[in-house]
Amino acid sequence: MPVSLFVPGERRANEKRVALVPSVANKLAKLGVECFLQSGAGLAARIPDALYAAEGVQIVSAASTANLVFRVQPSELADIEQMAPGTVLCCFIYAHREPEIVRALRDRHITCFAMELVPRITRAQAMDALSSQAALSGYAAGLLAATNLNRILPMMTTAVGSLRPAKVLVMGAGVAGLQALATAKRLGAMIEGYDVRSEVKEQVESVGGKFVDTGVSASGQGGYARELTDDEKAQVEQVITRHIQQADAVITTAAIPGRPSPKIISEAQIMGMKPGSVIIDLAAEGGGNTPLTVPGETVEVGPVTIVAPMNVPSRLAEHASELYARNLLNLVGLMVKDGELIIDWEDEILAGAVLTHAGEIRNEAARKAVETPEV
Repeated sequence: MPVSLFVPGERRANEKRVALVPSVANKLAKLGVECFLQSGAGLAARIPDALYAAEGVQIVSAASTANLVFRVQPSELADIEQMAPGTVLCCFIYAHREPEIVRALRDRHITCFAMELVPRITRAQAMDALSSQAALSGYAAGLLAATNLNRILPMMTTAVGSLRPAKVLVMGAGVAGLQALATAKRLGAMIEGYDVRSEVKEQVESVGGKFVDTGVSASGQGGYARELTDDEKAQVEQVITRHIQQADAVITTAAIPGRPSPKIISEAQIMGMKPGSVIIDLAAEGGGNTPLTVPGETVEVGPVTIVAPMNVPSRLAEHASELYARNLLNLVGLMVKDGELIIDWEDEILAGAVLTHAGEIRNEAARKAVETPEV
């Protein structure tokens, strides 16, 4: 069956991204995919219909019959009812948060690939939308730290003396954390990074940061973290508290997709921070990394301003859309063979990313969350 792709406009609040950009539409066409875009779908990302049309995308006013659908956020229930059974849908969904949507996809026999389920393996890096969007979140976090402080980040020498550089501590050295460190460094700050995984020390140092060494290693047998003793936990807390309270800005990045965010900074640690310091909490979607975080808001608590933005990549909608569309292109490249949509379930990436197919919830964790009756 020839492949036809439909990309609707996003309807959820504060979502400015779009799942297709003109440059990617051109590449999809070369694969034999005929692209349809809902009129105005790219406007929030400042991409007008005319740019899509110039790449051969057909602009339509309403949902178009297609066997492939790209979205950023999950489809609405009404949209799912309009899809033909067997349609392939690619989007973020987070099944634990969207049980009704998952059940509707299952019952409608939609094949849904959840972008947050793409395996974190080397071969799938070009399809890893979590990482591409996290990189932009980290960049934005560095800017938010700079614009919410009542001081500048770099050292500055003036006729009346010098201003010392600000100190930025990033907690979590994953994709977002490393990008936050790199951005703060480019802006002139002194940067430190902390992660429970001591093996990321070299990555922190590679972007010019100093790794916070607590003197305790959580490494255990087989590459797994071991349980710390009470004395070790106390030592770690003491060291981390000192670095938190010496920082001008702390950026936290400890997020678990689809799950509540861990609390990695305590109220006591916050109350001991420097007057005028800020916390940029990138884990607001899951409730935040501090007990005082108010998701989606900026609040002043004691000496600290806590900034907890939601859907940070959407703030950089143009580039976020471009990276996400490339992730989708690379994923669908595994399914399109000679202009036909053929899914190879022996492919570990497709098998790992599938959420629903043929009337079943294929992801075990999602199936348990959605189908297990509440007690």
